[in-house]
Amino acid sequence: MTDSKQKVHIVSLGCPKNQVDSEVMAAILADGGYAVTDRPEEAAVILVNTCAFILPAKEESIEEILRMAAWKRDGGGPCSHLVVTGCLPQRYEKDLEETLPEVDLFLGIAEIPNIGRHLNRLLGSPRPGRRRTEDPGKRPLPRSVIGKPTFLMNSGHRRLLSTPAGSAYLKIADGCSNRCSYCAIPSIRGEARSRTIDDIVGESESLAARGVRELILTAQDTTLYGQDLKGRPTLGRLLKALAGVGGIAWIRVLYAYPAHLTEDMLETMAQEEKICRYLDIPVQHGDDAVLRAMRRQGDRRLIRDVVEKARRIVPGVALRSSLIVGFPGETARRFENLLSFVREIRFDHLGVFTYSREEGTAASALPSRISAGEKERRRHVLMEEQAGISREINNALLGTRQEVLVEGTGDLAGYAHVGRCRRQAPEIDGVTYLKGGTPQAGELVRCRITAADDYDLFAEIIQQ
Repeated sequence: MTDSKQKVHIVSLGCPKNQVDSEVMAAILADGGYAVTDRPEEAAVILVNTCAFILPAKEESIEEILRMAAWKRDGGGPCSHLVVTGCLPQRYEKDLEETLPEVDLFLGIAEIPNIGRHLNRLLGSPRPGRRRTEDPGKRPLPRSVIGKPTFLMNSGHRRLLSTPAGSAYLKIADGCSNRCSYCAIPSIRGEARSRTIDDIVGESESLAARGVRELILTAQDTTLYGQDLKGRPTLGRLLKALAGVGGIAWIRVLYAYPAHLTEDMLETMAQEEKICRYLDIPVQHGDDAVLRAMRRQGDRRLIRDVVEKARRIVPGVALRSSLIVGFPGETARRFENLLSFVREIRFDHLGVFTYSREEGTAASALPSRISAGEKERRRHVLMEEQAGISREINNALLGTRQEVLVEGTGDLAGYAHVGRCRRQAPEIDGVTYLKGGTPQAGELVRCRITAADDYDLFAEIIQQ
């Protein structure tokens, strides 16, 4: 890295799928001669890759844009340009130009592979290193470049990984074709489109060669993987292929739609040691009337059957789910049905979100809306219930031996390191605090669980 290089700072917001896009853009810029820095005060260009899934995500995106704009406005550093990419400009297109005059360029999802060219033009140079000189004879560059969201990365796209050592997300598909009534994702990211098995395996081999031990499969709906491809390859077939990649120790599956979860996929999980006995199954609700209004495929009985099947075929599987409270028409009785559902199923991990009314979705026109205060109260009730369930499940792990992927040093007295066991996904689940040994980040160690709380585990290293 030399001082002559223009420095770029990238802020990645939202889901792991967005994080992969940010890693692709970071690598494109680095390969194009830019220096990617994690310090905004050093950057000539700040790029914010946004989320616009629900209102809180949009609010966070706008707040972060304005926070980053201060580096340009205040003039305390070298920042000359602010670029916004991802779901927010894809969803609102040119409407943002007036709302956010601080932004120099808005780019849609299709422009991810063209990020280097856009920055070169923005800075007025065929190469990074010189700032743009104004030429009154030239037409001004457009502030928004947004087309159809067609981009889907492949193994030819290098990534600058931003995940902790030893772990990487693997985006197997993008877009969604489920059309749930509350969700704007299909209108933002487009129809579901999958990568081929050979391409995904090729990227996995490259990641393994870089020291990645854990692959975390992600898509809007991983269980619909391959249904748009010739021959209709399945998630189970993909998992078997990934299990053959040398150097990979863990394979984790996120975002498995319950109505699409097959016995073939579960049997593959049970048979292949590398596949973590962990499933993220977003069910969204436990009352049939609300599920119908949400346009979810399947009812409470189907969800119960899927959970039973997963636990029977994959003994010891850790199940995570997500729920929405306060959906229009969620009466007190229907909320009680949801609460009883949580008590019955006993998920290992659970995220609860308050319903966000999103323009352009079918649910936005539904009556019987619920106040923000009542939504938050219901969320609190569910999370309190889940805390007790999680505590009981974690206490049952006392004395067991677990394999843990070390993520780094810890900040808890008496526990020098922190990591995750196979039943914990990054960011969304708890962690495992470690004592003993001198493990390195990215290393797998054997541990004995010695204590637990509502969400986290505490362990002693017994083998490195």
